[in-house]
Amino acid sequence: MSQAVTARKRHIGTRLADRYHTARALTAALIEPLSEADATLQSMEDASPAKWHLGHTNWFFETFLLRDHVAGYRLYNDRWPFLFNSYYEAEGERIGRFSRGMLSRPSVSEIRDWRGAVDASMEPLLDDPRYTGLIELGIAHEQQHQELLLTDIKHALFQNPLGPAMFEWPGPRVCGYKDTELSYIHQGGSALIGHAGSGFAYDNEGPQHQVVLTPFEMARRLVNNAQWQEFIDDGGYRNPALWLSDGWAWVQQNGITAPLYWHEDDQFSHYGWVKRHASQPVTHISYYEADAFATWAGARLPTEFEWEVIARDQSTSPTSNQLDDTDHLLPEGHANLMSDCWQFTRSAYLPYPRFKPAEGAIGEYNGKFMSGQVVLRGASCATARGHSRPSYRNFFYPHQRWQFTGLRLAKDI
Repeated sequence: MSQAVTARKRHIGTRLADRYHTARALTAALIEPLSEADATLQSMEDASPAKWHLGHTNWFFETFLLRDHVAGYRLYNDRWPFLFNSYYEAEGERIGRFSRGMLSRPSVSEIRDWRGAVDASMEPLLDDPRYTGLIELGIAHEQQHQELLLTDIKHALFQNPLGPAMFEWPGPRVCGYKDTELSYIHQGGSALIGHAGSGFAYDNEGPQHQVVLTPFEMARRLVNNAQWQEFIDDGGYRNPALWLSDGWAWVQQNGITAPLYWHEDDQFSHYGWVKRHASQPVTHISYYEADAFATWAGARLPTEFEWEVIARDQSTSPTSNQLDDTDHLLPEGHANLMSDCWQFTRSAYLPYPRFKPAEGAIGEYNGKFMSGQVVLRGASCATARGHSRPSYRNFFYPHQRWQFTGLRLAKDI
């Protein structure tokens, strides 16, 4: 384990300043084992280079905290916002997403120096209550990009025929379920959905509102690799009756026959090629695959509202297998809903009733993506601990599967 991660585990605290420094240290630790060439790789347009994530998270704090709220602050380099703005139209022109892998300059070392300068300038703001909300958002944003950094570099290293490892293999750690109950049961009725209260949440988690649920059950266990192998052996990828129309077209056009990163009995990981364990949750699947499997199993995916009401009952339970360090970046098989991998729901990513995005560039964070995507709930082994909560709404396009995505089944009762 790196010195940066060890330091992070010693200094986790509840003060905003502690959480800021914890998040920043973890980002630095994640990029530590990468060469300059590794950190510049961009394997597809959906992914970004690790070096770009390192710079973009810094740009966020420099732009929305220092530039906008510190009188006389001068940008570290006034040419770099063009490189590290992601999608904020209000912040002007930016390099094309597909071109981020061409950024051989600035170097990782130069970006580290920039991060150090921003951290020093941020110190006076960390204990100032006027900036708490923006700093909370910046921390959450950095944590999101830690997960993206990990999944993006995994996809990039997967392209290398040598199957290089990013981290030293700690050995398998597979969790067995100790309970015998297979399902959570809910009798339906009116339920409050969404975030409420003083704690941090993204704007897309509210406003809180009521929904009506019919009785349902939801699996306690995530679908595992053994079950997915049964789906494959039964011709699941060859049977159009199981698939949504768009999903079947995607399977045919791309020659999909298994989850991403599967090869024979192995799977690619941050530790290179490792043996795939039957009891580990299946992951790196698309919404199309999750829906087809649920149909094959005589079940369905839960709605995001069903998932949330079950998760809220679990919210006081300790979460397991989230990102504390780099020792266990593989799903293990825990019963807790916020563990191992993000879980597809059957819900479209749409605004809640009375949703209004924030004014200015920050309002572009979530709202403008509410079209054509599906909601995932939970967390993954690459999600920073403390980042998840029952009301959290992740979202991806139906074909995407380079993230740690999996599923649990639901049924009407």
